[in-house]
Amino acid sequence: MKVVLVKDVKGMGRAHEAVETKDGYALNFLIPQKLAIPATPAALKEAERRQAQTSQRKALDATLLSQNIAALAETHITIAMKANEKGHLYDAVAAPEISHAVKEQARIDLPEEAIKLEKPIKELGTFRVPVSAGDAFGEFSIEVVGE
Repeated sequence: MKVVLVKDVKGMGRAHEAVETKDGYALNFLIPQKLAIPATPAALKEAERRQAQTSQRKALDATLLSQNIAALAETHITIAMKANEKGHLYDAVAAPEISHAVKEQARIDLPEEAIKLEKPIKELGTFRVPVSAGDAFGEFSIEVVGE
């Protein structure tokens, strides 16, 4: 039976794709769980239109993200964390904290997945943070200071 997926289904495909599946799986699981709809000509046309919209949106997001990464190269972000007298942090600085600080200080929306830290930062100092998303690569510096 041919169905159009409404949501991403692991092992089957992504949303708005037309896939061929066994009748029982489609009728007893996918359609009742609202994960798919029968592949009528109207549903296929709508799925094709939505796939085009999604690909356009992804291309636009990638362009915007590469511009944001380029803009980040000139910025310097400061993060205040609690530390002991030796300069070791009580809590590590990882991608979520960096993403939040970039959004607050530089007014740039940077997804956590784009931040490519090898390991969380656990001490005070200035660090270079690598960023990559798709074809766009860059770096910016953050300074971790004690509160």
